[in-house]
Amino acid sequence: MTTTAHNIANANTPGYSRQSVIQTSAGAQDMGFGYLGRGTEIAEIRRSYNDLVSTRVNQAQSSTSQLQTYLDQISQIDNQFSSTTAGLSPALQDFFNGMHDVAGNPASGATRQAALSSAETLSARFQSLDGQLQELGSGVNSQITSSVETINVYAQQIAKLNDELEKLQGGGDSKTANDLLDQRDYAVTQLNQQIKATVVKQGNSYNIFIGNGQPLVIGLNATHLVAMSSQIDPTQTTIGYSTIGGVQVPLSEKSLTGGALGGLLQFRSETLNVAQNALGRVAVTLATTFNAQHQLGQDQNGALGGEFFVEVPPSVTAAGTNNTASAASVSAAITDTSKLTTSDYKLQFTGGNYIVTRLSDNAQLYSNPVFPSGPDVIEGVTLSLDSGSFSDGDQFLIRPTANAARDFAVAITDTSKIAAASPIRTAAPTANIGTGKISSGTVNAPPPTDPNLQLPVSITFTSPTDYDIVDTSSGTTLASGTYTEGADISLNGWTVQITGAPATGDTFTVGPNTNGTGDAGNAVALAKLQSANLLDNGTSTYQGAYAQLISSIGNKTHELDITNQAESANLQQAVNVQQSESGVNLDEEAANLLRYQQAYQAAAKIMQTTNELFQTLVSLGGS
Repeated sequence: MTTTAHNIANANTPGYSRQSVIQTSAGAQDMGFGYLGRGTEIAEIRRSYNDLVSTRVNQAQSSTSQLQTYLDQISQIDNQFSSTTAGLSPALQDFFNGMHDVAGNPASGATRQAALSSAETLSARFQSLDGQLQELGSGVNSQITSSVETINVYAQQIAKLNDELEKLQGGGDSKTANDLLDQRDYAVTQLNQQIKATVVKQGNSYNIFIGNGQPLVIGLNATHLVAMSSQIDPTQTTIGYSTIGGVQVPLSEKSLTGGALGGLLQFRSETLNVAQNALGRVAVTLATTFNAQHQLGQDQNGALGGEFFVEVPPSVTAAGTNNTASAASVSAAITDTSKLTTSDYKLQFTGGNYIVTRLSDNAQLYSNPVFPSGPDVIEGVTLSLDSGSFSDGDQFLIRPTANAARDFAVAITDTSKIAAASPIRTAAPTANIGTGKISSGTVNAPPPTDPNLQLPVSITFTSPTDYDIVDTSSGTTLASGTYTEGADISLNGWTVQITGAPATGDTFTVGPNTNGTGDAGNAVALAKLQSANLLDNGTSTYQGAYAQLISSIGNKTHELDITNQAESANLQQAVNVQQSESGVNLDEEAANLLRYQQAYQAAAKIMQTTNELFQTLVSLGGS
């Protein structure tokens, strides 16, 4: 009855397993005429517990917690980036609409101001979206710290319960401390909400392992995990453990799976960092390619165009474990935006080799005793050793686009410095007698440095198939050529095409675009960048690359939602199986009380009958 009352009292206690009184016969006594039974005795108080079912619950709990945590985090990015008003797409569209307006009316100060304002809005949108990602990253760091503290609490609790159970159950008398066993098993279940934990029994103790065999609890001792700054990226909190000497040793994040902690680490590495890099990739490609075209134009002051946007260099961080005596200093520069990916990279010097690893898939891109150089070493980024020298074990984290959206900004404030015009002007005199026509001409990339770019020249046809390019100020022939219709004719950093059939003596002029405030040659080229395939090796536009980011996040969110629902159902099923075996059924306990009451009444009847017989025998003896 006491055990039944205990079950009823703990019916709603988390982790409690129903207890049952196991009775056995007390044996018989030889009475001469035969063996007479002596009733019953209690063999043990047994809890209803199944190791296999509990292991299944713990595994499902670990998986569900990881999925739910990941889903909660990624849903925030999905809502932010896919917004039709707060996302990047409307700001990009408005900006290029402004450039189209400038191309249509390049002399209008109001149109130029509107275009510059839309550029500032675009800059603010990049910074806002990146700020939201930074805030999520700070939140992940805080949650990792909280999760580590919770894991330490459960580890200490399990170690303490191991100690108590060894003392109580180590005597060899087969007595079990059921309530303490329940508390320890429940602590293991709670631990699996934070991280996947493997239990190995040893005597009356649980040894707990996490990751790839990292011991968390061994008998009476618990390892103290610590939340620490990453040695290669101080902005991120990672996990390590403290040695007896107080040294903090980092653990591999990829090995720490399951539970809320595993979900946070997976979200950060697979989605948060990728989203930040993808957003930055659009920003740095826009800034670089737009600047390159802008520098091919001419502003309203007659000067060649300068930088329109601020270009942000890659982030290079030296690991805290690098040899400070040799103090190698590495920098990086983006040399081909079309090859940029959304991954970070690690450069390390080990065994005499420089090794570059792409962190998204751990692919080794470079391994050579020569320091890496060239645009294809890490996919559009060139590395440079600025000073010092490498020591074995030195490593650097290279993030080509991580800060590009954060630091994206407009470089000009004066509307007159928008280089909408072409710096050259072409013309065909009306005196020409042939049918030849000259194009408006283009300035060759990279941004012109040839001082003769705007030197006035004439292309004079000495015959229908031959021409000379003559400096009109001095009469000097600078070049000669054979005419091919539509072929490029280039000199001093510009290129034109002539079509039709020029006649002998026809001339075409190429010279400075003096007072070209109404010219929109470069503004048209700038506006066309909106539809140019400049990312993903020339297969995606700015908005296309951003749309890919939104799509990948949306698809991953949907995938996690579906998977989480399935895993939650699996967890609920496992819990139901466990409760059907270990849970307290109040109806069953009530029935047990009635059964015990009936047994008590039957025993009382026996005692009553025995007493009456005894009294009768006594009265007979007295007579």
